[in-house]
Amino acid sequence: MSTSDYKKTFKQLKNKPIKLKKFMKHNAPKQRTTGMAIRKCRLCGRTHAHIQKYGLNYCRQCFREHAKELGFKKYS
Repeated sequence: MSTSDYKKTFKQLKNKPIKLKKFMKHNAPKQRTTGMAIRKCRLCGRTHAHIQKYGLNYCRQCFREHAKELGFKKYS
């Protein structure tokens, strides 16, 4: 189920707290402890092409935009 589907369901179950509780028990996305979904870019939230070195936690696109501000130099 996508995020938008959850929002629709929550609107419908808003007046039925018991059914909402049961729905969340069986259909809520599980908490991730490993994998790509855990590591997200600080700025945009992308999970792919993630730079974790030096505690940056940026995707490659955001890193390119903010590299000079962070103190990195382009040598070539």
